[in-house]
Amino acid sequence: MAAPYRRNVIAGLAGLTAFGLGMPGAWANQPAKKSIAKPTPTPPPKPKLVFLDPGHGGRDPGALGVRGTQEKVVVMAIARELQRELLVGGRYRVLLTRASDSFVALRERVARAQAAKADLFLSLHADAHPDSDVRGASVYTLSEDASDREAAALAARENRADAMVSGVRLADQPDNVARTLVAMSQRGTVNDSRRLADTIVRTFASSGVRLLPRTHRQAGFAVLTSPDIPAALVELGYLSNSQDEKLLTVRQHQIALARALRASVDAHFGAGIATRKA
Repeated sequence: MAAPYRRNVIAGLAGLTAFGLGMPGAWANQPAKKSIAKPTPTPPPKPKLVFLDPGHGGRDPGALGVRGTQEKVVVMAIARELQRELLVGGRYRVLLTRASDSFVALRERVARAQAAKADLFLSLHADAHPDSDVRGASVYTLSEDASDREAAALAARENRADAMVSGVRLADQPDNVARTLVAMSQRGTVNDSRRLADTIVRTFASSGVRLLPRTHRQAGFAVLTSPDIPAALVELGYLSNSQDEKLLTVRQHQIALARALRASVDAHFGAGIATRKA
């Protein structure tokens, strides 16, 4: 028998032996074991980052109530309650634009949210009105005119050095591409913000929170101008109204507002969790 042929036969027999063929006794009759692949566990979804913006702070007290209540104090208390509510269950990460009684410029608040790649921005306020009978909550999103102005300003060449939109560095793009990217991103963000505002209005109404007529309003607030983060400014009530002022300083009402806002965030992200009872 030629050597190459012999080597091939021996190798073939060795292969058969390895699979249990040609082995004596019970070993030869053992069925081959099937390897069962273990299912790969699905990783939990990454927590959404919610940026809370307690209005005013430091040298800027905001609105003053008829009994001297300061807006900056009230909105910080409610922001802290909302932070606690959002952190329950691990579904969200939460950061605040200010963590103490400090002054933070409006554009800086937006910049901090953008730098952290926030998924949502909520600015909390408590207004004042010349008519002390006016009371109730309202929600603002960026107006069309303000949106167009912001998009044009961001796309301008002199403002593009460090600007990022949806992960794209605008400085690397030609003028026409930069303008298109900003306009598309801003338009989508404005629409998402409006849906968020409508959700807050519905949740407030179902939670028994008193609302102003024409509750969802539009304005050019600086804190709403991020081109890629859905944002809403929530006026939680009027400190110039004695009833609203009293409610806004009662912790149980602060908790109720926080839970209604938590339910709004849940609904916005599709969590489908009903508002929890206070």
